[in-house]
Amino acid sequence: MGVAERREGGGGTKPVNLFTAVNQALHIALDTDPRSYVFGEDVGFGGVFRCTTGLADRFGKNRVFNTPLCEQGIAGFAIGLAAMGNRAIAEIQFADYIFPAFDQLVNEAAKFRYRSGNEFNCGGLTIRSPYGAVGHGGHYHSQSPEAFFCHVPGLKVVIPRSPREAKGLLLASIRDPNPVIFFEPKWLYRLSVEEVPEGDYMLPLSQAEVIRKGSDITLIGWGAQLAVLEQACEDAAKDGISCELIDLRTLIPWDKETVEASVSKTGKLLISHEAPITGGFGAEIAASIAERCFLRLEAPVARVCGLDTPFPLVYEPFYMPTKNKILDAIKATVNY
Repeated sequence: MGVAERREGGGGTKPVNLFTAVNQALHIALDTDPRSYVFGEDVGFGGVFRCTTGLADRFGKNRVFNTPLCEQGIAGFAIGLAAMGNRAIAEIQFADYIFPAFDQLVNEAAKFRYRSGNEFNCGGLTIRSPYGAVGHGGHYHSQSPEAFFCHVPGLKVVIPRSPREAKGLLLASIRDPNPVIFFEPKWLYRLSVEEVPEGDYMLPLSQAEVIRKGSDITLIGWGAQLAVLEQACEDAAKDGISCELIDLRTLIPWDKETVEASVSKTGKLLISHEAPITGGFGAEIAASIAERCFLRLEAPVARVCGLDTPFPLVYEPFYMPTKNKILDAIKATVNY
């Protein structure tokens, strides 16, 4: 069950950054559905990243409100609100602090429909949270916990790479009849700017996008890592290597068909994400593609990911899957 088609908004486009695109999506969600609510720590005054600026003033404090500093309580309240037929849009201030809510999301939200035989559900639930590196966040403000939730049937996991993607995918997530974990790349909140439709539109979930055509190797990523992968593609092209770049967009359920078609063409695959390499979602992609494309693969699947350490502060540049690390892996895979 899900949002199937793209619907472009009217009124032209305007250059905005990522946090403004998220803010626009939340405005539209609240404006188009009186059953929708936005809540979380500090969202009443706009939130630490200003994503909820102006919402309480326009829609009132009964629909946009602060919560106690209790992630388990935020998630539990959101599940109950969604179970009563509402659109519950909850913010966890940093993805690093989503773990106190883990039991509510994994054992309640994900299983609500299944355990009731579809008599009840909390499909109106959306959990927003900023994830990933920011340059100075250290180990409690930089983590990428997406793989934990990708192991849970009943949840969808969505991660946008840019403002246009963030607005369309967030609106699709809010309106999807299933609980969605929506991770936002906080590094890009102000850094990423592009033309975004001013009106109401959605982008389809579980549909990857080929954002660069190529013939020698397939590269896959999501969120902020796409910008790093694009830089590596540009440098590889200078050495005569043609890279096909795919944004997965939705991690669960992910678009196996698009990835399989690309790898069947190129014969090589590289996956890159910020999360630690062991148990990262890249391992699931690698295993699935090895199974589906075994006779077409011309080299082992490469992974360029975060290290198996807590996220460091001063050593962040060494931890990150950088452009140069990716470029080295591209060359090694192509020349295998």
